[in-house]
Amino acid sequence: MQDHLIFKNIIEKKTPANIIYQDETITAFKDIQPKAPVHILIVPNVFIASSNDIHKKNKWVIAHMFDIAVQIAKKENISQEGYRIVINCNKNGGQEINYLHMHLLGGAKLKSFS
Repeated sequence: MQDHLIFKNIIEKKTPANIIYQDETITAFKDIQPKAPVHILIVPNVFIASSNDIHKKNKWVIAHMFDIAVQIAKKENISQEGYRIVINCNKNGGQEINYLHMHLLGGAKLKSFS
């Protein structure tokens, strides 16, 4: 199975997942290997391989992903204490699945990068 099909099958509800938000543009679901008490993946419903593949015709999808991430953070009660939004790009950037996705992490003090 090609790795990007994992997210495609979740979006199409062919693979079970704890989907917490879905509209015509994006799907958000709980990560099965969470790195924080709240760890939600937000993916576009159309395939975009990585952030390198964002262009004029699809860049609005990223804005929508951020908007929904903020709404989910409020719903999950992590917006006041703080949260992290991460998009990894390609192998050296930590991207494990060849499908653009955003991690929303929170619910605990996260380690700093500095």
